[in-house]
Amino acid sequence: MNSSTLTNSSLSNAKPWWSFGMVWMVIAGPAVVVVAAFATLYLAITIPDPVLPTEALNPRNAIENQGKLDAAMAPAMQARNHAATGVVPGKQK
Repeated sequence: MNSSTLTNSSLSNAKPWWSFGMVWMVIAGPAVVVVAAFATLYLAITIPDPVLPTEALNPRNAIENQGKLDAAMAPAMQARNHAATGVVPGKQK
């Protein structure tokens, strides 16, 4: 058989590109990503994050927790002072 005859007959029986399932799987991946990106953009624009007050995030500025904070930070402060000066701290009254 001639190779040109084989090529011509195989081209005449070729299916269109949209009839193959693999093509739609390759197209569907990026299409889903684009749709998800637009959905995320919509949510980011319509529902902004609330601004939190800085007092709630920083317990050092809260007046009601000041006594508890000093007691909790005492070992850390002693270690910091010992590392900076080299003097072993004594017992505090």
